[in-house]
Amino acid sequence: MTPLVLASSSPYRRELLSRLQLPFSWSAPAIDETHQPNESAETLVRRLAQEKAQALAGDFTQHLIIGSDQVAVLNGQIIGKPHDFVRAKAQLQAASGASVTFLTGLALLNSTTNTWQIDCVPFTVHFRQLSETSISRYLEAEQPFDCAGSFKAEGLGVSLFRATEGTDATSLIGLPLIRLVDMLLNEGVQIP
Repeated sequence: MTPLVLASSSPYRRELLSRLQLPFSWSAPAIDETHQPNESAETLVRRLAQEKAQALAGDFTQHLIIGSDQVAVLNGQIIGKPHDFVRAKAQLQAASGASVTFLTGLALLNSTTNTWQIDCVPFTVHFRQLSETSISRYLEAEQPFDCAGSFKAEGLGVSLFRATEGTDATSLIGLPLIRLVDMLLNEGVQIP
């Protein structure tokens, strides 16, 4: 089997990829993640996923390299990682009673043949009406300051949801495994 490399430093993506029970290594790509002027959210995540995989191609020349990037979109605006309590609270207040769409760009580079598979997988979270008290309690309990949208879907964050909508719930955590399996099967990887 062609060795797999995950172009990410995210522990969430590593945990997800480990679910496929395939051996892989990982390395953090050094890229500029700046949003370009007039770039749509979907174009942004596709570009960043591809750039992350490409950044590792020089060091991993006989590999399947997985790149992924995610943004959250609320009312047409990209919302990023909050990094602190104040921003996280503001994000959840804005999301209260609303819907946030998470767009996850996914790229798979076969560095031996220089062939690409690139996609964007959407997933929408419909939030409950959230009180200021419940938001504060949630943020104090889980501290999701490194997560786009200010919650951890794999944890207590699910209590904030009224409903979810999409074809692949793992895309919400940052690596759409269903689509990735399709790509790996296209490359001849046997799963399971």
